Amino acid sequence: MKKTMLALTLGALAGTAAAQSNVTVYGIVDMAVVRESGGVGAAASSTKLTSGVEAGSRLGFKGSEDLGGGLSAIFLLENGFQADTGAMGQGGLLFGRQAYVGLQSKTAGTLTLGRQYTPQYLAVAAVDPFGSGTAGDTKNLMASTGNSASRMDNAVKYASPVVNGFNAEVVYGVGEVPGDSTAQRQFGGSVAYTSGPLVVRLAHHNRNNDTATLKNTSSAKNTVLTALYDFGVAKAHFAYGVDKGLNSALPRNLNNPFGYAVAPTPSIDSSVVLLGVTVPQGFGTWIGSYIRKNDKTGFNQDAEQLAAGYRYYLSKRTDLYGVYAYIRNKNGAGYTVGSAIEGGTGNRGLNLGIRHIF
Repeated sequence: MKKTMLALTLGALAGTAAAQSNVTVYGIVDMAVVRESGGVGAAASSTKLTSGVEAGSRLGFKGSEDLGGGLSAIFLLENGFQADTGAMGQGGLLFGRQAYVGLQSKTAGTLTLGRQYTPQYLAVAAVDPFGSGTAGDTKNLMASTGNSASRMDNAVKYASPVVNGFNAEVVYGVGEVPGDSTAQRQFGGSVAYTSGPLVVRLAHHNRNNDTATLKNTSSAKNTVLTALYDFGVAKAHFAYGVDKGLNSALPRNLNNPFGYAVAPTPSIDSSVVLLGVTVPQGFGTWIGSYIRKNDKTGFNQDAEQLAAGYRYYLSKRTDLYGVYAYIRNKNGAGYTVGSAIEGGTGNRGLNLGIRHIF
């Protein structure tokens, strides 16, 4: 009898927990044939089958538990992987894309702790016509903030609810350098306003470059203003960014991909502008963008990127895509055409791929 009562009690508790919480398994498998050209050496021209071109291939787990009174506990664990080889992404990290836990209130906002995207990166990705992926990726010329491809480790983030069209995010990342509470420290934030077809964001990120041995370096400061307007027949995309300080605007490929006698010098003072458009047509969407990098240092290593593509939706979860991009480097600049997770090896790139979301 006691065993029966215990079983019934445990069953009731399990049923209550199941009713109050949920876990979702989701992911993306993205594969493309990639043609890169314009570099020098062994990687001057290459054709390869690559994973994560339009969007990084991933497997994720997210869930919530209703704590009552409009408060919920939430978590997200997201693994990145290479579908062409089965290898781990993000340098072999198990949950290298995101990993956080927190509390979410319907009235007070959301507080999360863990590995998360920076508000500055999210502001840019939201207006990139190519969704921060394919050969037209904004990251080719627009700086990625954070300490790991637009992500922050050891981050505490707060996101406010939307009030009269406005909402905000702030984030702080602990540097965890012994004996120095400011070294490698990061902080940033954004403010967004939405009104009908218009969305405007202003975002900033600051990262301290000091290490345990290197002191008093300048911080990397990245500020961006973005806007998206939906005309119905087309969407207009705009971004203007300002990057200042050491490591504020690093090229994606630091290995002198064009074989210059003097390797490109990363800018410590630059601005960048994005103009883009997306035009839906039937089951597909035409995509285009122009990005101009203005290096304000004495090296004057400017660059321009032109990108065009087409995305065809076989269903709500599966699409085919084709994208071509070209970068014109000036005065020894070394920017390359990459994709969602790769930095690229030359100044030209062609992608033909498929993405499936589950």
